[in-house]
Amino acid sequence: VHVPAHVGVNSAKMYAARRLFSGKPLSAGATSQLWSRRMSSGSDVFTFQVAQPFKYHRMEPCINETVTATRDELMNMYREMQMIRTMEDKAKELYQMKSIRGFCHLYIGQEACAIGMEMSVRRDDPIISAYRIHGLAYTRGIPVTEVFSELMGRKDGNVRGKGGSMHMYNDNFFGGNGIVGAQVPLGTGLAFAIKYRELDNVCMCLYGDGGANQGQVFESYNMAALWKLPIIYICENNKYGMGTSEVRSSASIQYYTRGDFIPGIWVDGMDVLAVREGVAKAAEYVRAGNGPLVMEFDTYRYYGHSMSDPGKSYRSPDEVKEVRKTRDPIVMLKTRLIDSNVTTLGELKAIDKELSKLVEKAVEFSEASPLPDVVEAFHHIYQEAPPTFHVRGCDPLSFHPHQ
Repeated sequence: VHVPAHVGVNSAKMYAARRLFSGKPLSAGATSQLWSRRMSSGSDVFTFQVAQPFKYHRMEPCINETVTATRDELMNMYREMQMIRTMEDKAKELYQMKSIRGFCHLYIGQEACAIGMEMSVRRDDPIISAYRIHGLAYTRGIPVTEVFSELMGRKDGNVRGKGGSMHMYNDNFFGGNGIVGAQVPLGTGLAFAIKYRELDNVCMCLYGDGGANQGQVFESYNMAALWKLPIIYICENNKYGMGTSEVRSSASIQYYTRGDFIPGIWVDGMDVLAVREGVAKAAEYVRAGNGPLVMEFDTYRYYGHSMSDPGKSYRSPDEVKEVRKTRDPIVMLKTRLIDSNVTTLGELKAIDKELSKLVEKAVEFSEASPLPDVVEAFHHIYQEAPPTFHVRGCDPLSFHPHQ
């Protein structure tokens, strides 16, 4: 991983994926409040049991299944999961209106994975994922305005409207990778850089069950184990790789055991408290110098692989309804909050209404944002190009300046 010499060795800057573009007007109220609020703990502490017990591979049980959280933490979890759900519901609507075109992979149903993980790692810990990244982009600090502008191909998007649904980046968030499984060796490279520079960070490398059979995944496991790299490989198992169920694609669906010689942990990915506890213990284990760890988040996506997939030919509507009824991550947390007198239904409805307004304002901003200029096609290809470097156009005789 090339890091310019002027960046220095401060870990908070080390893995800063330099913002490719700057100077865009942002709405402070439309960014994730996960990090600004996570340290205000409050005095009231509540205790819960995780919905399903953890499972382990090549390691002794080590995660407490009775978990505690303050009121502030619990309310923050609800708010942030609901924000992702609201954003994705709106993205679905905009795609159906053809305001969003191209690829669009929704995270609806998987919100607990992003929020639980983010609450257990440090801000300077790098995260890299596949292409279902709208939620992660938000939790990593990309404003809602930038997310929607990018989805709509507008100039004020996270990468000026040139990346779309799959390619968004921020400090210590390395995207969005459209090639199945390709982010796994890249994440391994990030972990190698952490160890090489003697930092105490941990790389979170996410992939899906559809990419879990890639050869490069197992090559990465091998190198990480040999070199004891500080990385957590996380399989977000949402049960379907495109239209193929896990039982049709994989001889073994116990993805947390796939590392063989690498310890593994299975987590109920629909339970935000379980994800938080599981990732916290995993990060502690890896940060202590024990080498890599493989995790599986058992989760579910409610819609198709992407918006072009109706998601009905390979599973029944009853299956989706049953998951929504019994395992929905937001409903599960909402029930806990109300039953434990953490909050009231009225307060949660007020949060829902507030988030809907924030998303609508972000969409208004994005719709007013201009489309990128045509010359943008020839810009931002290289981070540091020679002053005389030009980009060839559609024919061998036309060249355009690179910026």
